[in-house]
Amino acid sequence: MDGGYRRAAVGLGGGTAHAWLCPSRNLLDMDTFSKSDPVVVLFVQGSGSSEWKEFGRTEVIDNTLNPDFVRKFVLDYYFEEKQNLRFDHDRSPRLSQCVWGQDFLGQAFVALGEVIGSQRGRLERPLTGVPGKRCGTILLLAEELSNCRDIVTMQLCANKLDKKDFFGKSDPFLVFYRSNEDGTFTICHKTEVVKNTLNPVWQPFTIPVRALCNGDYDRTVKIDVYDWDRDGSHDFIGEFATSYRELSRAQSQFTVYEVLNPRKKCKKKKYVNSGTVTLLSFSVESEFTFVDYIRGGPCGCGAGADGCCAAGMPSHPTSLHYASPYQLSAYALALKAVGEIIQDYDSDKLFPAYGFGAKIPPDGKISHQFPLNNNMDNPSCAGIEGVLESYLQSLRTVQLYGPTNFAPVINQVAGTAAQVTDGSQYHVLLIITDGVISDMLQTKEAIVTASALPMSIIIVGVGPAEFEAMEELDGDEVRVSYRGRYAERDIVQFVPFRDYVDDSGNQVLSMARLAKDVLAEIPEQLLSYMKTRDIKPRRADPQ
Repeated sequence: MDGGYRRAAVGLGGGTAHAWLCPSRNLLDMDTFSKSDPVVVLFVQGSGSSEWKEFGRTEVIDNTLNPDFVRKFVLDYYFEEKQNLRFDHDRSPRLSQCVWGQDFLGQAFVALGEVIGSQRGRLERPLTGVPGKRCGTILLLAEELSNCRDIVTMQLCANKLDKKDFFGKSDPFLVFYRSNEDGTFTICHKTEVVKNTLNPVWQPFTIPVRALCNGDYDRTVKIDVYDWDRDGSHDFIGEFATSYRELSRAQSQFTVYEVLNPRKKCKKKKYVNSGTVTLLSFSVESEFTFVDYIRGGPCGCGAGADGCCAAGMPSHPTSLHYASPYQLSAYALALKAVGEIIQDYDSDKLFPAYGFGAKIPPDGKISHQFPLNNNMDNPSCAGIEGVLESYLQSLRTVQLYGPTNFAPVINQVAGTAAQVTDGSQYHVLLIITDGVISDMLQTKEAIVTASALPMSIIIVGVGPAEFEAMEELDGDEVRVSYRGRYAERDIVQFVPFRDYVDDSGNQVLSMARLAKDVLAEIPEQLLSYMKTRDIKPRRADPQ
């Protein structure tokens, strides 16, 4: 499975139909007798790493405080990874010898997921970094390279082709070539052979746009016309050239191409052509992607933390809830690892968070669905930091008890998901637990019901316990069922946290590994819900 891998491009400028206007505005003026000559350098930070590496830089734009950069950066995008970007504005030309406050004009930090998940893929950020100065703003736009997933269907016919066979007519077929950057050509498609005719009609065929023109709509596409011979020495009839853009204009009308043979043209003064080829039909279909859907609606996250007493008293260093002054607990690490990525795709960044398996004040009743922020009317926390804060505060007020029941919190989130099923919202429930499920049958029933709703469930097992029951809920091999009713689709992903703990004790790396695995299936799960219901992505309103 390729997880959430997608190709994305981030632009800082634009002047053509395929680029974006991504300006910077009101930059610092560092030149004495003119305005600054700004350039932007993009740095990327690897998953689980603190090191920044230069990825690329824009062109220099002279004498302006409001540059519109043309250069675009093409990045590999992974939903399940935290991909941090840093955009440094500098004054050319001493880029490698920047003096703080002299050549440095400001910088902006952003996660690629924040840009991808923003409305219309458009995100504006203030530039910072020069003490006491307002550094201006930078506008970031991102788009998925959609032509990488477009599929073309076309049909062609020919008329009055040259006769090549001595005892018959011709057996014509077409060969399509994609032009390369170095001027050479690569075969990308061959039609079938139509026997004994000078007026063939070839069957419709499909070809990915990337195979036809490598995503460049104006790149030359050369088509050769041959007469098929049994011994493989096919006779060249002629050729013509076009482009994806020109072909696409023929969707509403026939386009006729002259088939020319250069040798015959040179030898015969009255030579006109070796026949014609007509494009009868041309259509393009796009397979909608994860990015298309999250642009149209938020991907919300809810959290459930197991309060079973098996985790130990939170104040004791052996407890899975214990947070020392130097590092986060296993529960907190799992919350932070997944939540920090999911929140980039949630517009309001408000996450309902629940605890289960604890006695709650004031009467000490056992609850399997209590808000971590102690607000029954509004269990939402502001960002993942708000979830962590509420979780730590809850540990001080509730009494960990048990048993471990999953069904109540799953049904709670499922009830919310059931209110909006048109594809404009999708919910991800993160459950963190340390023990055996006490309500296995009810949990299976809840999952089977939830599988028909726009939601996914991530279960992270912490601690040394055996988690066979959790593996049963993860329907990768056998779909979860309840009383003969099977889950409509696989919506559960389970991982034991201990498998991702870095041996050196690097918590950042541990979180990156965990997030990568538990979030890898979310894009496919979201797409499976949308496709089975024929839900098209919601288009953002134009500016």
